[in-house]
Amino acid sequence: MFGFRPDGRKIKNIGPFFRVIPHVMKTRSDAHVYYSQDIALSALDAYIDKVEKEKGIRLSYMNIIYAALVRIISEKPCLNRFVVNGRTFARKGIYISLAIKKEMSETIEETTVKLLFDGTENIFEVKEKLDKIIIENKDLSAENSTDKLAKVLSHVPNFIMKAAVNTLMWLDKHGLMPMSIINASPFHTSAFLTNVGSLGLDAIYHHIYDFGTCGMFVAMGKKKKSFIYDEETIKEEKSISLALVADERICDGFYYATAMKLFFKYLKKPELLETNIERKEDVK
Repeated sequence: MFGFRPDGRKIKNIGPFFRVIPHVMKTRSDAHVYYSQDIALSALDAYIDKVEKEKGIRLSYMNIIYAALVRIISEKPCLNRFVVNGRTFARKGIYISLAIKKEMSETIEETTVKLLFDGTENIFEVKEKLDKIIIENKDLSAENSTDKLAKVLSHVPNFIMKAAVNTLMWLDKHGLMPMSIINASPFHTSAFLTNVGSLGLDAIYHHIYDFGTCGMFVAMGKKKKSFIYDEETIKEEKSISLALVADERICDGFYYATAMKLFFKYLKKPELLETNIERKEDVK
């Protein structure tokens, strides 16, 4: 309330356009922008083989993409902003949510997890955290805080559920949401990542939820052949597609473009992710 939230700091020194735009585009669904790109896998495959041979560590495409996402949010802190009730906030901490399918079965529901990073981690530290939580949540009997919250809400009558969800949304809008709920919510996150390629699908454009504070949704597609333009040549290569949906209210197009160039630089040269870095602070 009055610009205070437990999960973010209000941005005070913000330009006139970005002061007005949240009142024109009031929800994230008003402010979606879409971007996709095919990523050649030759560099990733060579790096994965090199790391396994030299360090005995088997990386996955997911590990590399997840680590690159954490890195660009650390280095481009405006990506970690969010808009609530017409105000722009800098998030406290870097969070990446991930959808996990416990089993490839229509009868088994998926779950979501959310990991906290301080932004200094190298790729091996990211992989360790990511692999650990995936293994823990692949267990059919495992229930994380998100699962427990959803189960509680699912057991109440429909009219009570509507009232409960509306109350949570009101509390969130006014900065009164309990931190325990924010921590359990996968929608209160810097970015959401899903690997639809594991389901045999190409990358999709997934909406950003109006509930919560998610600023980006990234989808990984299946392996395929596509024509890649690189250094003034076009050639057919094994690749995957990445599709991004972002909230354009948190930063301008030039900032997004430089962030995406950095993201794809890390995917071309993932060895750059091996070093720890200092996280850049959002100074406004």
